[in-house]
Amino acid sequence: MNPTSKPLRHPPSLWLGLTGGIGSGKSTVAKMLANWGAVVFDADQISRALTLPKGAAIPLIEEAFGQEVITPQGAMDRAKMRERVFSDPVAKSRLEAILHPLVESTLLQQAQVASDEGAHVIVLDIPLLAESQRWQQRLDRILVIECSQATQIERVQARSQLSPEQTLSIIRTQASPQARRALADWVILNDHVSLLELEEKVRAVFNEVQLLVQRATH
Repeated sequence: MNPTSKPLRHPPSLWLGLTGGIGSGKSTVAKMLANWGAVVFDADQISRALTLPKGAAIPLIEEAFGQEVITPQGAMDRAKMRERVFSDPVAKSRLEAILHPLVESTLLQQAQVASDEGAHVIVLDIPLLAESQRWQQRLDRILVIECSQATQIERVQARSQLSPEQTLSIIRTQASPQARRALADWVILNDHVSLLELEEKVRAVFNEVQLLVQRATH
């Protein structure tokens, strides 16, 4: 897909969707973009906030799953819920039906506020972007970060101490690399590259993004 071939939906801002499988290095890329002046919103952070004590999702989760998945402090018990949704596809769908609309509305609200306040590049870091057609209709451009499955397992083990089997089960619940590539305006391969090499790749995309914004405002 040619990223220069379509108009921006949100001029003078560009809303950039950032996605990739677990362990792809997406969070590292998001930090780079933030350091260069992009305003970054993280769907995972929003989801966690919604499931903290007094979070907007807590009453709905308790109603759907019972008090046993709520900690004494009033947060969602992430370990218990993870066990539940990995073993029960119906529970997984029920949790997603609660969280996804709340995450989406919060992300869109935050992005719109940033746009109204004059931010030029707004990054929406969305791990499950390819799984939701709604996002594809709301974003100006999409950047996908990719790496091999072996690298994903290695990175997740180092970061979270999850077993290869646990990591594979997460990978299987996510969109395929082919599905993400089909949506992408840019794809960055982050396999066996140094941080400097990754930075150079991300900088090249960011320069193109800035050029698109400049064209839309003149």
